[in-house]
Formats: sequence, C-alpha cells, structure tokens
Amino acid sequence: MSVTLISREKVLSTLSNPKNLIILWIVIGLFSGVIKYFHGPVSGYNNYLIFRGFFYHFFEQLPLYIQYPQEYFDQSYYLPPFAFIIAPFAILPVFIGLPLWVGANSAFLAYAVNKLKINIKQKAIIFILCAHELMTAAFMQQFNISIAAILILSFAYIEEGKEVKATFFILAGTFVKLYGIVGCAFFLFSRNKIKFILSFIGWSLFFFSFPMLFTSVDYILEQYKSWFTEISLKHDKNMYAPHQNISLLGMIRRITHHTYSDFPIIATGAILFAAPYLRFKSWASKEYRLLYLASALIFTVIFSSSSESSTYIIAIIGAVIWFIIKKKQNTWDWILLVLVLVITSFSPSDLFPDYLQKNYIVPYSLKALPCVLVWFTIVWEQLTKKFDYAD
Repeated sequence: MSVTLISREKVLSTLSNPKNLIILWIVIGLFSGVIKYFHGPVSGYNNYLIFRGFFYHFFEQLPLYIQYPQEYFDQSYYLPPFAFIIAPFAILPVFIGLPLWVGANSAFLAYAVNKLKINIKQKAIIFILCAHELMTAAFMQQFNISIAAILILSFAYIEEGKEVKATFFILAGTFVKLYGIVGCAFFLFSRNKIKFILSFIGWSLFFFSFPMLFTSVDYILEQYKSWFTEISLKHDKNMYAPHQNISLLGMIRRITHHTYSDFPIIATGAILFAAPYLRFKSWASKEYRLLYLASALIFTVIFSSSSESSTYIIAIIGAVIWFIIKKKQNTWDWILLVLVLVITSFSPSDLFPDYLQKNYIVPYSLKALPCVLVWFTIVWEQLTKKFDYAD
C-alpha cells in the first residue's frame, strides 16, 4: 500500500513539475512538425513553406506580398523583419527546419510562461490545460505561439523593471505581426516610463531600418506599402471566410447575418479594456496586473478579424491565467473554464461531435464564445473587485 502511495505521489510530482511540462511542450512542437512533414507540403506544411519562401524572397528582393503558386498556396502577411526570425530554420532542409521551427516556437512560449511570477502549481496548470491548444497551433506551424510568448514576456519584463527588454519584445511582435503592439497595455505598470518611451522609440527605429541594411531603402518602403494594401484587402476577405474571423466580430456578424462596420464594436471593446485603468490604486495589486495580462491576451484575439483557430493559443492562455490567479473559484468560473476547454480548445478536434462542429461551431464562429464570456468577466472583476494591494 505504501509503495502504491509513493508511486502515485511520484507520478503526480512528475506531472506537476514545470520543468517536465516545458519539455513536454517542446516535444509537442517537434512531434507536430514531424507529423506534418509526413502529411506532405499541401495538407501538411504549407504554412512553413510560406514562411520559408518569405526568407528567400526577401533576400532576393522579390515582392513579399504576392502569391507564388509554384512554391505554395496563399501568401504571407508578415512584415519584413520576419525574414530574420525564420532565417535559421529556412536555410535548413525542410525535414529538419520544419520540426525545429515548431519546436522553437513551443520552447519560446514555455519559457515565457515560466517567467511569470506565479507559483509552481499555477504554472503546471497552464502547461497542462493549454497543451491541446498548443498542439492545434503547432500543427499549423503558426507564429501565433510566439506572439503569445511576446505578450507574456513584455508583461513579465515590465514587472521586473526591465523596460528595454520589454519594449524589445513589444516592437519585435509589432514589426512582425502587429499583435505585439498590445504589449503597450502594460506601459502604465512600468516603474520607469521615460526609459520605456525612449526604449520604445529606439527599438522602433531599429526594427524599421535594420532590414534596409540587407536590401535597400526603396525595397523596404515598397514592401511596407504593399503590406498595407494587402492587409486592408485581407480584412474584407476575412469577413465571411469560414476559417477566419473567429472572433467576437465574426460571431456577431454570422449570427445576425448583417453587414456593418466593425468599428463600433472594436471601439466599445477598447473602452471596456481601458476603463479599469481608472482604478489607480489597483495598479499596486499583482492580481489586478495579471488580470490585465489575461485581458490583453484574450482581447488581441476576440477583436481581430484575422483570428483563426490556431490563433487561440493566445486567448486560451489568457483564460487559464484568469482562472488560476483566483484565490477561490466560484461556480461561474468553473463553468467558463469547462466551456473554454470543450468548445474553444477541443471543438476543432476529433474529440468533438462532428455534427456540432460543422453546423454550429464553424458557421457561427462559436469557438470564440467562451473566451468572449471570460473577457467580459475579467473586465467586470477589474472594475468591481476589491484587490489586495499588499501582494
């Protein structure tokens, strides 16, 4: 009996050890890359080929925002500095570069989660509950995994008073996929705002001009112009694309079947997101600040028309952070967590009823619904909860 108890305790200790779970996340990334390689270029790793092609097109000074049907289908919407991020993986053979690319993204996110100033148990819960969503993003070889890491690290470094590092990640994310700019939401928590602003300006100039050293000023300016044109067109394409606009915007549009401007919804969301800042005394609370991290991670996804299934690795981590930092969870909290795991995380998988997926989840963008409910709950708590300022 004692041997059994010891064995169980050892198993539980192993499963709840963040170091082991970090290794698990890296293995998930590597494994996903290997699996997708054997699926072939069309159904397996087309996204990786887009990223790989981006690298070669950049250094050959070819247009970055057109299609290259002989190499892959669809096109890239990343900004020029992305060429330097994908470079170490693009120069390798596909069967090596692909798994390493996905594994590196997973490792980066694991590192970011581990940087948060939360306890070991809380980190373990994040690693366990978000593992399936990580796999969803990993199978798509998406950089969204690293976007989640960038937002978390921008928060973590501001918490540590390291504004130069924080702004580095904010601008790195912004000059790759715009989502990084959401890291500016943590600016007010900085203890050295002048240093933050100066670092922000410095890194902005660096990321904008650095690619010009390897190509030319005219080429980079032309690519930014083309990117702006294409991203504007993509917004219109996303409106009713079946696997795009999986967001609050898309959910409302598809349920109501009305065509309208998204601006009033986004503006309302921005006001609600910013409103808790007015509780100035709450800034001193660690729980309050972590709620802002959770809110920012979810806001990034549910108010973006570019959100797709694999983008939800960003939002789900936010939802789990909201859940685990509570000192006591109530019934509503548990209901929301279950909805997040069942509908948001597992609905695209074979574990979810195919009939519900095809007839309800996809047509009405309902994958977004649980995270939307969590986000409104976070805003309500930020506005009404009494926080402990001594934490």
